[in-house]
Formats: sequence, C-alpha cells, structure tokens
Amino acid sequence: MQEGAVLEMRGICKYFPGVRALENVDFTLREGEIHALMGENGAGKSTLIKVLTGVYPKDGGQIYIKGREKAITLKSPEDAQKHGISTVYQEITLCPNLTVAENMYIGRTKGALTNWKKMNADAQKLLDSLAIPASPTQQLGSCSIAVQQMVAIARAVDMECKVLILDEPTSSLDEQEVAKLFKLMLDLKAKGVGIVFVTHFLDQVYEVCDRITVLRDGKLVGEYVIEDLPRVMLVSKMLGKELDDLSDIKSESETYEIDENEACVFEADQLVSNAGISPFDFTIHKGEVNGFTGLLGSGRSECVRAIFGADKVTGGKVMMNGRKVRINKPLDAMKNGISYLPEDRKRDGIVGDLSVRDNIILALQVMKGFFRPFTRAQAEAFADEYIKLLDIKTASSDTPINSLSGGNQQKVILARWLLANPVYLILDEPTRGIDIGTKIEIQKLVLKLAAEGKSITFISSEIDEMLRTCSRLVVMRDRKVVAELSGEDLTQKKIMATIAGGEEQ
Repeated sequence: MQEGAVLEMRGICKYFPGVRALENVDFTLREGEIHALMGENGAGKSTLIKVLTGVYPKDGGQIYIKGREKAITLKSPEDAQKHGISTVYQEITLCPNLTVAENMYIGRTKGALTNWKKMNADAQKLLDSLAIPASPTQQLGSCSIAVQQMVAIARAVDMECKVLILDEPTSSLDEQEVAKLFKLMLDLKAKGVGIVFVTHFLDQVYEVCDRITVLRDGKLVGEYVIEDLPRVMLVSKMLGKELDDLSDIKSESETYEIDENEACVFEADQLVSNAGISPFDFTIHKGEVNGFTGLLGSGRSECVRAIFGADKVTGGKVMMNGRKVRINKPLDAMKNGISYLPEDRKRDGIVGDLSVRDNIILALQVMKGFFRPFTRAQAEAFADEYIKLLDIKTASSDTPINSLSGGNQQKVILARWLLANPVYLILDEPTRGIDIGTKIEIQKLVLKLAAEGKSITFISSEIDEMLRTCSRLVVMRDRKVVAELSGEDLTQKKIMATIAGGEEQ
C-alpha cells in the first residue's frame, strides 16, 4: 500500500447483464483526508461504494486495508464493518422510535441484560467528543435530520471505523445544518479517519475536501489534489466534454411569444390548503416558465401541492383558460392537463417494484382507467419513445426502476408526465441529487417545452438554476408569498434580499 493510505482499491471490475458498471477502477484513501468521489449519475460511484461495503461482490481487482498484508474479500456489509469500513447513507437507516443511545449501540447490546446506565454514559461521552447536540435518552425521531446524520456517523466512528463513507449526506440539510456536519467531518479528519464524500454539490466539495476522484462511464478519469482542479475543469472531466456556459442556456433557447392579453393557462385566487400556507394568488401564461423560491420550509412546495390537489384545498378558486374548475385531488388536476413532478421522488414519485416501462405509462393509465389497460405493444412503444427522447440509461424498459441511478429515475418520472401531454407542468426540485450533465439536459428541456407553448412552474433550491430557466419568480417566506420578481429585479442579489426579508443593499 502507498504510504499513509488507509484503503486501496486496485483494478476493480463489476459487470451486470449487458452492463459494464466498473472497469479497472483504482481508488486510494489516505488517513485523515476527505476524498470526494465525483461523476455523473451512472458513472459508477454507487457501484464502487457497494463493492467497498460488501453489498456487491467484485468481478475483478483487489482491495487492501491498512493493517492487513493481503488483499481482503468483502462478502457483506457486516464483513466490511469488521474491517473498519462504515457507511452513512442519504436516507437515514436508523430507528426513529428508539433513543439516540439505543440507535448508537443497536445490535451490540445484550437485550434484557443490557447495562442501560453504562450504555447511556458511553453514548454521552461519544456525543460530547464529537460535539453532537443530542441527549442519549431522547427519541431519535425528535432530532433534526442533521443530528440524525451525526448520530449515524457517531455509531460508525464508535465501531472503530478507519474508512467512513458519506453518501449524499447533505441533500436534505439546510445551510446551518451542513456547517455542523462539516465541522464533525473535519474533527474526524483530525483524528485520522479517512472520509469518502459522495455529493453533487460542487461548492461543498471545494469547501471541505482534500482530493477528488472522478469516474465516468464506469472508468477512472483521474485522481486530483483539490487545488489543482478548478471547478470548470472538474465539470468538464465529469462530462467528458467542454461545458457550455450555463448562463447561455436561456439566451440560446427559442422562446414562445407570450400574449399578456390572452387568458392565463392557470390562475389561482386566494388558494389555501391544509398544509399551513397563507392564501396566495398565482398566474401562469402559455409558454411561460415561472417558479417559487424561498428557503427550505418557506412553503414553496406546499403551494404547488395545493395547485395539483395533492394537499386538501380548503379555500380559494381556480381558473384554467378563463374557466372556473374544481381541483380537489390529483386526478382532477391531471384531467385538466396539469402534471406534477414531486420533490421527493422516492416517496412520491417512483413505484420501486415496477419496471421502467410501467412507471412511464402510469399517469396515462390512471387517466385512461385501469379497466382499460394498454396493450404490451402500446406500453413498449410509449416507453421506448421516452427512453430515447430523454436518453434514459437502462438495460431495457423491463428493468426495475429501483436499479437505476437517481438521475435516470428522475428522467423516468419526467417521461411519465410528458407522456400525459400536459398543458401545465409543475417541476418541484427536478434536478436535486443528480449530476450536472443531467441538470443541464433538464434545464434545456424545460426551455424547449416552453418554446413549444407549454406552461411550466420550476422549483429549485439553487437560485442560479432558477435564474437560468425562469422569467418570473414568486418569493416565499414563512409560508407566505412576499414578492413577485421579474425583469430587472430578477437578480441573485435581489432574490436573496427578498428571501431574507431585508432591502437590497
């Protein structure tokens, strides 16, 4: 092994039927470093992590861990933990109904014979040493997502981990929570733990990481010291091509000539739901891309859920093309030509046990009625058309959607709603947790659809992305609409000042 290395993977190969997921990939992690693993969805990051954690057996190559002279074989996640390799996933895998201490020591206690006093005392020491703001005896579910992530990390550290893998740990955290998590990561780094950091947030990579390894199409592009790899070059290496200037996306696109005198495609008057938002007004014209913006929890998602009937509407009225309509449930919205890609694709979007094909045709089948099913040939034709249109990377339309990367799952849900041929399309965080290449594809597709006359509401946590796609923004704060910005006011500085509740300086 290289001097200072805690982990070395050499020539790792992994094959699935018809797919070469990893081909001769090398990866080296040093003691006391934070190492970013980067690449587009489908680049091989998740597969490499699953090989390293014993979820998948490797088909070639060797894995070396500090303290072992010979290459090791990892047969299961438990086996990986015995070798000091621990993983904390994006979705918390602990038990919210148990206490913090019980979660930290679950599987390592003696049931009824457990010394609860000692367990709580040991947990308190560990929490204190890592500056985690939680009590050993409080229920884990009462903690914020960030603290739950930290508890999962504490559990991994206490199991004498040499290698800590953090798989998209910040995707559900706000700025302050991310800062706390980064402090914990830097503390662990100082103690000599090697950390593999998987994320799609480039700013975060450059804030805490020492090195970057880039994968593309299952192959190693290279390993780089962070100071030697500017962001534009990183993106270029991830995509395998020179990156278009993102700011030109909107200017390159053809636009639909919006007629302000024409009736709005959709209009809400004092709409309110049982989700706790204040009554709001909202309009969108044919061919327009507008959006809701605000901090996490500001009410932006609740507004579009009310528009789609996903939350119970308790007041207000809705008009489409100048005609009053009733939208009490999602099916009402769908029948009126409204489609909605939800914020949480795993909970509200994909149907994990179904194939790519069945997920794509789902909305159209619901509108047609399940007693009038599509023929297999019709379903195949629909699926093949959109797999090709959106460049969905899948072995076939029969592939279970669960086995696709996050970005490709997102494309499948987008295909589902495009197949329904909506007049008004709502996209809530369509690019969250996916690679920059797919982000650009989705942004360009949004503007292309608008140029064809579709109305689109776009929500993103990234203001830059909103500015690249939207011509008008509704600003939310504390579950209220506080402003509507367009034209010269549509700048990052003005948006941030409005979100914060202060005047632009």
